[in-house]
Amino acid sequence: MKLRILKSAVTNPWFNLATEDWIFNTLNPDSHTLFLWRNSETVVIGRSQNPWVECKIDKMEADDVFLARRQSGGGAVFHDLGNTNFTFLSPKNDYDQAANFTIIINALKKLGIDADLSGRNDMQVGDKKISGSAFKHAADRSFHHGTLLVNANMQKLGDYLNPHPLKLKAKGIKSVRARVANLVEFNKDINHDTLSDAIIEAFCEYYGDTAPIEALDEASLSKQPSLNKYYQQMADWDWRFGKTPEFTHHIETRFDWGIIDLHLDVKQAVIREVVIFSDALNVELIDLLKETLTDSKYNRNDVKTKLDELGTAHPDVATQINDVSEWLIGEMEG
Repeated sequence: MKLRILKSAVTNPWFNLATEDWIFNTLNPDSHTLFLWRNSETVVIGRSQNPWVECKIDKMEADDVFLARRQSGGGAVFHDLGNTNFTFLSPKNDYDQAANFTIIINALKKLGIDADLSGRNDMQVGDKKISGSAFKHAADRSFHHGTLLVNANMQKLGDYLNPHPLKLKAKGIKSVRARVANLVEFNKDINHDTLSDAIIEAFCEYYGDTAPIEALDEASLSKQPSLNKYYQQMADWDWRFGKTPEFTHHIETRFDWGIIDLHLDVKQAVIREVVIFSDALNVELIDLLKETLTDSKYNRNDVKTKLDELGTAHPDVATQINDVSEWLIGEMEG
């Protein structure tokens, strides 16, 4: 069995997640492949998660934090440059999950850290989780990826994940938080490069072979058309937001001109149905709001643009429309 070692020189999460998909779906599984990478500040949500329930979308946008949706399941995680991510790909008949964990544990030993396996897919030092993994299998190949907390900003996890639920009744998976620790707590000199080097060394030692390190960068996109295709998908709004499971957003408030009790049914991140109960005297206003919000993207900019246009077209109720717009956008921000 040959070895293949890939290392990303890019910290854009859409590029790195696309590279993972490219490795899983396109690469010839005739060798044991190791891919090492890390992302700029990003919230990565699982395939079946709702970004509006899991993340503070407005804060992420303000702070230039990426939102990425991965192909695999599971919960929301925060990545930054203090996370080192590893991916193993092997032919299915030569896949050995225990070998992958052994390689990581051996690499940490080289850096003076004693880690062990906890449960089916976590690694810990003492009673603190330092790594989580997930797995995928296809007809001829198997895939194991995970993250190692090197020097991640734990505070940021709380900054961008888990807003108040906004009365969102979501179908999908909620995230569970665990007791975690950074590897720098156990070796203050550890960083992405020293850890990557140790993993590569342990990988080669385990299989008794060696391979050149292939650096992946933005130029790889033009050389690999299928990689570029995966990148376009990962970066696409419809993938990151549009693949959200169906949910309803119910909010109500009282304006001096009446109560608005608003129910939005959202499918694939588009508002498909709007129900408004109100004691407002102007029935036409309620009909206009329903008509305008239906088929809008569940996105603050889209909603604001449509309601601004509605206010311009109907100056007699522009004040009320503006009231609803400001209130609804505030609620969507979480």
